[in-house]
Amino acid sequence: MSTGDRLMTVGDRLRTEVEAAWRSARLAVRQSGPERDTMTQALKAAGAAIAAWALTGWWLKAPLALLAPWTALALVEATVYRSLRSGVQQLGVIMAGTLWASAAMAMTGGNTLGAMVIALPVLVLFGTYRRLGAQGLYGATTALFVITYGAYSLDEVGHRLLECLIGAVIGIGVNALVLPPVHLRSVHERLLRLMRESAELLETMAGSLREEWSAADAAQWHDRARRLEQLSRELAEARQWTAESARANPGWRLRRVGAPPPAEEDVRWTHVAGHLTAITRSLEGTAGEEPRLVVPESAFLSRYADLVAEVASLCAVAERSLRGERPDQAEARRGRDRAWALYDQFVDDFRHHRFGPTTVSGALLVESKQLLYELAPDTDRGDAARDEGDDRDQPGRP
Repeated sequence: MSTGDRLMTVGDRLRTEVEAAWRSARLAVRQSGPERDTMTQALKAAGAAIAAWALTGWWLKAPLALLAPWTALALVEATVYRSLRSGVQQLGVIMAGTLWASAAMAMTGGNTLGAMVIALPVLVLFGTYRRLGAQGLYGATTALFVITYGAYSLDEVGHRLLECLIGAVIGIGVNALVLPPVHLRSVHERLLRLMRESAELLETMAGSLREEWSAADAAQWHDRARRLEQLSRELAEARQWTAESARANPGWRLRRVGAPPPAEEDVRWTHVAGHLTAITRSLEGTAGEEPRLVVPESAFLSRYADLVAEVASLCAVAERSLRGERPDQAEARRGRDRAWALYDQFVDDFRHHRFGPTTVSGALLVESKQLLYELAPDTDRGDAARDEGDDRDQPGRP
């Protein structure tokens, strides 16, 4: 790659990042969502730091007032419970850093370099203790503040601890009382996105499979399916944040706008993402000039595109339902029936050898059946019919 091409790539990436940042900023201003939640927490942290400085530096004229806004800024966490837990941890760490740094100053007679040699190795090692989490670093940084400021008498040590306590109270108070964070919306938004992007991927695949498609298309489908799996992991994290944001949160009931979607939906759409990854992996293996797998017949792929399109419609119906829209139940039922009818026709064609059976076509049908069971449970067909279908749709057993 030439220097010009590399510069162009860097420029493209920079432009993409700037556009993404601008898009997030506009979303934060225009509508509620994760972007606005992030902006709210950032402004709260800044406000807590300003309030802490105003109290300790401007009004109380504290000797090292910097510790108060620094502590407040760090304690406006993503949840109120985390603020409380981090506050306790941070106060303990800062107290240890202050006391040990003051002792080091006393031992060296106020020599800055000597105090650093004594204090910092111990405090940095102490900060790696896993139960302290991200707060462990504050012990060493507090020691640096104390040592470089040069004050280590008992009265001045008391001031340091009081400044940190004031900052912690302000930070935790602002987070708990000013629009306390509730992550309920994160679960809803990520689940909607997972449904929407699953439908979009399937629609794209259906349109391409009816026409000409390339190895680049198949690679793009597989990449999008893998991103769906990443999104499902983000959904699981959002579910954990939602549970945590209800703990010790005085505004939980005030800001709550309904129950989160059932946890079973997370499992279901995680399975959907996994099946889509398997389908796109199989299609990617049949693409290119030297495919790794045997390419199914064009007639099979054309019919398979119809099945994929029906599955995309099922994803879209699920998304509309989660948004609160009431889909036409009769049309939704007809869509489920069409999808299962297409699948049953595929199985019948395999039984009568209308398609050349290949490992890939068998794998595609098995994964498609799993998708249908997730999106349109086959409750109306009898057990005998389901058992017969299970025997017929195994790869190599049409």
